[in-house]
Amino acid sequence: MSAAIEGAALSAALPSAMPAQSQSPTPAAAPLHGLLGHLRGPALALVVPLATLALWHFATANRPYSLVPPPAEVWLALRDMAFGGINDDAFSTTLWTHLWASLSRVYGGFALAAAAALPLGLMIGRVPLVRALLDPVLQILRPIPVTAWLPLAMILFGLGPRSAFFLVFLGAFYPILVNTVFGVRSVEPRLFEAASMLGCTGPAQFLRVVLPAALPSIFTGLRLGLGFAWVVIVVGEMTGVQTGLGAVIMEARQLSRTEIVICGMGVIGIAGFVSDWIVMRIGRRLLSWSPSHG
Repeated sequence: MSAAIEGAALSAALPSAMPAQSQSPTPAAAPLHGLLGHLRGPALALVVPLATLALWHFATANRPYSLVPPPAEVWLALRDMAFGGINDDAFSTTLWTHLWASLSRVYGGFALAAAAALPLGLMIGRVPLVRALLDPVLQILRPIPVTAWLPLAMILFGLGPRSAFFLVFLGAFYPILVNTVFGVRSVEPRLFEAASMLGCTGPAQFLRVVLPAALPSIFTGLRLGLGFAWVVIVVGEMTGVQTGLGAVIMEARQLSRTEIVICGMGVIGIAGFVSDWIVMRIGRRLLSWSPSHG
């Protein structure tokens, strides 16, 4: 009798246990689950761009008098700017020349801004005398928009690339400076006490204590500064330069070539995205020890 009861209990438990076993993925399906997990992020990132392209297409297609061209027309214009053979006008095969000109100004101005803002931010954040001398002046100059500097830049540096270079420098300088000062001021005082007990005193603390502790904020400032450099490049290339994505956008606006304007905007967006990705990857490599940058 007891054997019959145990058999009935075992048969009743088996159906409930079998679904739990069937839910666990088999070894053969594990790579498929991993692949789907890796593809989930890029697929979600494409949802909004594809939806925007669809709305753009349905809002502008088959409207010959619309001021905004459909996506297909913009794509043809971009192909012609890159490789030619479609419109054969003044914009054909000029994309790489303009892109290289803008890249050189953006990265040149950004490098100069970083070279000036990083040591200045370290000193303002750490040395009270330097902070008392420079911080009020910089806080007065910081809210002035870059566009307000445009006439003065043209007077000081003349028409041409030097004015654009200066405006890009201004756009990248203050985000790097502010975040560097914030990172230095946020260093725990106990770190300086511990470094002093270990024999690290004076200027050596900048390299061994201040800089490593402030690196997360510094890289945030570098990302913001490079982003602002790409924002400012269009304004900078309004100073009479002949090449550059900003110059193309301004010339196309005067000729009512809206598709060229959108092409220039799109290339600036992609170049800025790639630039930010590069800085972010470098920051993750150097800051692998930081929880916020792991």
